[in-house]
Amino acid sequence: MAENSTPRQMLKGLLQGTAPPRPLFLPLVFSPGARVESQPLPAFLSNPTKICSAQRQLRGPLRTDGFSCYFDPTLELEALGASLQWGAENQPPSISWPHGATPGELPDDLRSPEEAVKSGRAAVAADVLRRMNAMTRDDSILMAGLSGPFTLAARLAQLDRGDAWRTQTPPDSALELAAALLTQLARSFVEAGANLIFIHEPLLPALSEDLCASWASALEPAFNVIRFYQALPVLQLSDAASFAGNASLIFQRQWDCLLFPPLHDSSAELSGKIPAGAALALGLPLAAFEMDDAALDSFRASFRRTVSDLRPAILTTAGDIPPATDMKRMLKVLEAIPRAY
Repeated sequence: MAENSTPRQMLKGLLQGTAPPRPLFLPLVFSPGARVESQPLPAFLSNPTKICSAQRQLRGPLRTDGFSCYFDPTLELEALGASLQWGAENQPPSISWPHGATPGELPDDLRSPEEAVKSGRAAVAADVLRRMNAMTRDDSILMAGLSGPFTLAARLAQLDRGDAWRTQTPPDSALELAAALLTQLARSFVEAGANLIFIHEPLLPALSEDLCASWASALEPAFNVIRFYQALPVLQLSDAASFAGNASLIFQRQWDCLLFPPLHDSSAELSGKIPAGAALALGLPLAAFEMDDAALDSFRASFRRTVSDLRPAILTTAGDIPPATDMKRMLKVLEAIPRAY
């Protein structure tokens, strides 16, 4: 593929199994848009006009290959019927259900996936994608994020408090609902214009062969929908301990997606768990935004060696950049992400 290929041409190549000439530079920069637009985060998350404006303003100085159109881990919970109570500025909200819920079980009176996809900020996210698709003329990539089935099921069953999710599998009813909603939302987002969907699975329990097969089956309908629309699914695994315990089983399977493993302090440990030639995304840890300059310089060198060794197709961040991050600091930290192999 030519060096001057556009981002969407490189993404199309990835769908056909062709490695790009350089990594796509796609940091997740969504919630900092609230600061750009001088909006409280809760108000920003519900305002497609402000979100689109912020994305267009951020694109210039960051020189990314795409736009972070919607990334919020509470989107699905709210769509299913949860209430969000926002507290301190820039802090995640607490979650409550209309009729309470018993840990380990599904809450009562949840919306169906068909209802949820039209509810709350699920509709806002699709609107943002439609608007950005209409406004974008430079072949850039439109990105959005969704929760994986184990993660959403664990949150629905309140197993996300502490480490319960590591040892307790959510009930089948929760997993089925989570997988169905993931597929519905993925369809809504790609129909609206998304080119790339990050499916974030931070709450992945210890897998057996059977449980890994069930997980793959839960993800398959969403992968199929995303790829049908010529978009790319990326499966993000962000818990280092969970990935370490599950890596061998994960890499035994063939996935219709890019895998996005966690990277923390030891890039050597990561490289040792990943087969040569695996199709990957790789993300700069969010801890980098809290490092002093000396630590950042040291990490930059390590990170670039890892990129050279693993040659990921996509370089991004391990999550949405914290909303309070200063723009100058953001630019400095993102310089740690190389634009070439």
